[in-house]
Amino acid sequence: MENLRTLLKEQMNIDFMSAVLSGPRTKDGTAKVKVRPLMKKDTLFFQLEIFRGNQAFHKNLEPEAAAEEVLRFMQEMRQMQMDTRAASYTVLVSKKGKVTIKKKMRKEPVKMVSMSHNRKKQYVLEEGTAVPFLTDLGVMTQEGKVVHARFDKFRQINRFLEFVEDILPELPKDREVTILDFGCGKSYLTFAMYYYLHELKGYDIRIIGLDLKKDVIRHCNELSEKYGYKKLHFLEGNIADYTGVDAVDMVVTLHACDTATDFALAKAVGWNAKVILSVPCCQHELNRQIKNDVLAPVFEYGLIKERMAALITDAIRAQYLEREGYRTQILEFIDMEHTPKNILIRAVKTGKRKDNQEAIESCENALHITPTLGQLLDELRGAE
Repeated sequence: MENLRTLLKEQMNIDFMSAVLSGPRTKDGTAKVKVRPLMKKDTLFFQLEIFRGNQAFHKNLEPEAAAEEVLRFMQEMRQMQMDTRAASYTVLVSKKGKVTIKKKMRKEPVKMVSMSHNRKKQYVLEEGTAVPFLTDLGVMTQEGKVVHARFDKFRQINRFLEFVEDILPELPKDREVTILDFGCGKSYLTFAMYYYLHELKGYDIRIIGLDLKKDVIRHCNELSEKYGYKKLHFLEGNIADYTGVDAVDMVVTLHACDTATDFALAKAVGWNAKVILSVPCCQHELNRQIKNDVLAPVFEYGLIKERMAALITDAIRAQYLEREGYRTQILEFIDMEHTPKNILIRAVKTGKRKDNQEAIESCENALHITPTLGQLLDELRGAE
């Protein structure tokens, strides 16, 4: 770690712009750390924003102390992306603690960042920089200004890209990465993924968007062709029946309705997808099934029963993914355009299966439920 300590002490100065530490080695503890410079009473500090669970904690430290704190956090992380006015750095830490630093010089230094304590939030896709697909989708003007009525969509896209940013250490950089987006709809987030991973991060990626709406698929393909996104394609089709690929690195399923999410998750497990990002929607299945004598007074209220059934659906899904060898988190997203659901299931393949089958069965028996995902995964196991 000494080469990283030297880099931090050299670069954490007035020209430092930002850093993001991601790729936690364990599912408990710190999920991500963001670092930015901060000027207080003419003294340079560095603010560390530390994300644990659904909470964020802040520390303001002087340069030397900040460098040591970042170094300490890098003992827990796999990757850091650091930007200064003159260069960008990618820091990778192997399982054995070997540190690899990749440096890319800028053609010309960028403007000095604002160091105001209350400065405007920094987004993955910045305001003021026109992004073609955001312009065509009505989120930005030609000058890069976010349309006021679409600011929630802009925030949602950036929040989603933060989740993608966190899993970058899981995606290979030495070959083509295949991503499948089930139920892509108008594809705001599909285009955002392609733009971020290919245009900004330089990944060789192929993204396939799948949806049942013929006119939406046609429009998305027209936009993809217009932008020259040669490996972004949209197909009309059903999640349950799709067999167009043999291997997938990452599966995304956003607001796939009811059990369509289960079919997408089962497909992902069958492909041994390294990463799964899923925002479920309209979980009706367990709401029709759920029964429990102790909870009967609570279930008399339809709204309460519906919400509890939705939460239980996603928790059971997460447990099944853990059983299949995924490190799984349930995270808070931003409300989707057509649904108040704001949960995102993020799963990363580790190969370490959780011994939780008995616990899952006890829960299902107590609630008299038979989730589709469990049946689909059991069928997969039977076919192995």
